[in-house]
Amino acid sequence: MTLKEQIDLNRLPQHVAIIMDGNGRWAKEKGKDRIFGHQVGVVSVRECTEAAAEIGVKYLTMYTFSTENWNRPKSEVDMLMELLVDTVEKETPMLNKNNIRLMAIGDLMRLPEGAREKLNRCMDQTKDNTRMSLVLALSYSSRWEITNAAKLIAQKVKDGSLHIDEISDRTISEHLTTNQIPDPDLMIRTSGEVRISNFLLWQSAYTEFYFTETHWPDFRKESFYQALVEFQKRERRFGK
Repeated sequence: MTLKEQIDLNRLPQHVAIIMDGNGRWAKEKGKDRIFGHQVGVVSVRECTEAAAEIGVKYLTMYTFSTENWNRPKSEVDMLMELLVDTVEKETPMLNKNNIRLMAIGDLMRLPEGAREKLNRCMDQTKDNTRMSLVLALSYSSRWEITNAAKLIAQKVKDGSLHIDEISDRTISEHLTTNQIPDPDLMIRTSGEVRISNFLLWQSAYTEFYFTETHWPDFRKESFYQALVEFQKRERRFGK
């Protein structure tokens, strides 16, 4: 029985989030520049997106670029932004063909204007697709997101449109950039690191975690199916 055949389609995670780690290490092991790892990692993004849509996952969130990544050397950041723009443009027809909607979360105003315009264009061109939502976390960090939500809520209290006693965990969720997205059921991290690096901290309160030694450029459809098989072996009690 193949890995895909082992997956119970009635117990799929609705939302899978992925921390795509190891592009640079993978490239270094092969004697290549870091950007080569990012380029090959795009193939893994495409394969996992197709696998998730085919199997029936409704939301797939990829940790594409963190706010901390802005601290990398300018040459690498510039190449990553160029790769992002090129990939978004090239993959738009594939997204439409597969009825996949593109979304983005994070501090998007920090993106270069050209990259932001092309990202917005792709999101607009795919906004009516309904099979699955592919969510790119760009210029994203949970601490930024929660801080931003706190400011929005504080402003409403100050304006008198929200009373302090009305604030609940639901209020906070509604002011996060993920307010249109369910919390992740499964979070995958590649390349052997066992932490979540400021990613979806609020949203992952009851998320199942799957860590693998596989570097992201080697993480393909079978790797994704393996993560789903492991997820379905677990009993989720949500504190009950």
